[in-house]
Amino acid sequence: MPISNLVILIHGLHQVPFVMRPLAKRLRAKGYNTHRFGYRSMRDNIKTNSTRLNKWLEKNHNPNQPIDFVGHSLGGLIIRDFIAHYPQWQIGRCVTLGTPHNGSVSGDYIWRLLPAIVGQSYEKALDGTVAPLPEGIELGVIAGNKAQGLGQPILSYHNRRLRKANSVLANKDLAHDGTVYVTETRLASATDHIILPVTHTGMLVNKDVSVQAIWFLEHGEFEHT
Repeated sequence: MPISNLVILIHGLHQVPFVMRPLAKRLRAKGYNTHRFGYRSMRDNIKTNSTRLNKWLEKNHNPNQPIDFVGHSLGGLIIRDFIAHYPQWQIGRCVTLGTPHNGSVSGDYIWRLLPAIVGQSYEKALDGTVAPLPEGIELGVIAGNKAQGLGQPILSYHNRRLRKANSVLANKDLAHDGTVYVTETRLASATDHIILPVTHTGMLVNKDVSVQAIWFLEHGEFEHT
């Protein structure tokens, strides 16, 4: 796979394209072309944002050239929705960072209590009903297990409920990055999965995360030790 692939980086909920700058800088140092795609995570739903991404590509990208993707959290779900609904594009490899592929427990709690906080990004996305990953897509999933972040109180509460219901539940089943459970990041159709000691937002600037993301884009697997 040529090193000059365009890599589209997609931020998560309540974020802006600037947060993907550290990863974009490391990708450019490796010879990749990058674009930080911005979208309105609160006002627009996942379908609208996928459509906007397609329109940007129609104006700015040669369809004969492959595209790689890296998405953080909700951004990874937009990647899945986009690939499923716009099959005309040549997709290279994709990496998701802390993406709740199976739905988000913290998102569920917030949706029930204060739905305005997640806005239009819950239905068909954070609720776990995003479009399935098409066959033949190489997807690498990076999860974090450092339990610090704004969602920690919610997940700590949920963990207590889980332990009350099942006292022998393994710690690995309760591991999370402060916002997303490791189990929520797992996807049966993914090519590879790796867990790193990072928080949900910390993975955006963590060097090991970027090294693993780039390794997957280059080799189609993570560098497991």
